[in-house]
Amino acid sequence: MARPSRAHRQVAGKRRAGGPPFHRRHRRAVVTVGTTLALLLAVVTGYAYWLNSQLGDVDRVDTGSLLDRPDPDAGEAINILLLGSDAGEPQSRDQRGTSIAEDTAAAEWPSGKYRSDTIMVVHVAADRRSVQIVSIPRDTLTMIYDENGEPTSEQKVNAAFSEYGPNGAITTVEALTGLDMAHLAIIDWDGFKDLSSAVGGVPVTIPESFRDPQQGVSWEAGEQVLEGEQALAYVRTRYGLLRGDIDRIARQQNFMRSLMNEMLASGTTSNPVRLTRTLGAVTRNLTVDQDWSTADMRALALALRGTRAEDVSFLTAPVAATEDVPGLGNVVRLDEARSAELFEAVARDRVRDYIERYPEDTLADEDQIG
Repeated sequence: MARPSRAHRQVAGKRRAGGPPFHRRHRRAVVTVGTTLALLLAVVTGYAYWLNSQLGDVDRVDTGSLLDRPDPDAGEAINILLLGSDAGEPQSRDQRGTSIAEDTAAAEWPSGKYRSDTIMVVHVAADRRSVQIVSIPRDTLTMIYDENGEPTSEQKVNAAFSEYGPNGAITTVEALTGLDMAHLAIIDWDGFKDLSSAVGGVPVTIPESFRDPQQGVSWEAGEQVLEGEQALAYVRTRYGLLRGDIDRIARQQNFMRSLMNEMLASGTTSNPVRLTRTLGAVTRNLTVDQDWSTADMRALALALRGTRAEDVSFLTAPVAATEDVPGLGNVVRLDEARSAELFEAVARDRVRDYIERYPEDTLADEDQIG
């Protein structure tokens, strides 16, 4: 696929000379306090204020700006690779009971243990007034790069994480988009279930009744408040939808949009009990790169404190066609010219201009989502 005009590297999958390294290209991802950028807008910002208020009665000396250190990337747009991960059947007895962080730290990545059917590039604008989330269909046919940034073979993009782990996913998405990923966030699918319960349920509208034969779930038309296993089934549903994975992406984005609205509307960020429950649901199910420190995440959250749910836009990389490929099954081919235009807009921090030109690439209204 054509690369954006502003080249980000001389060799696909390798960072340009002099550019800042992503966790030094080989550091391990570790579990730490944090959240996806979509949740940073509501959960972590509120948590920072709540935590500071709880510590307000403690005696202290004046440390000036050290209390709320500035955003380390102030004045610069940043991109975060967000993956939704699902652990499949362990390939061996040694794999049972281990986490993504533990598997990343092991001598060999357990190829085939994990699936990543949700792949999103979260773009935070330089002015910290807007966030754009770009989904990449999991069946996108592209060159897969390994953990060292070396090309392997053309496969579906979700094979990168499954076969080569976090670094494989990073180098593959960077090569596909021409964008540098500042950070990585991996949220376990159970996080959707736990978060929905923490906020007391997430309202969604289902336009038409249908059945998902894969999960054995029937969806009735109308507004529903989803919590726990139902919420997880909603974001996982693919079968029974007219456009398969493309419609599943829309449901996942719609769930995230509704979740943000619910957290803000229900006063989650100002309710210590609910906030603690929600933050716990995030941290139990999240893995981030070890270079993303708690202090830096808090600083970014504070920089985003004025951002509202309506300032978050959801897009999907433009699709040209789907087709069957021997050995791979049904694959998605991106619209190369339009996708290059989108990723160029992300690189130049001009995504709003792209949305004005192509509003059809953004998430539809809720009553139009399957």
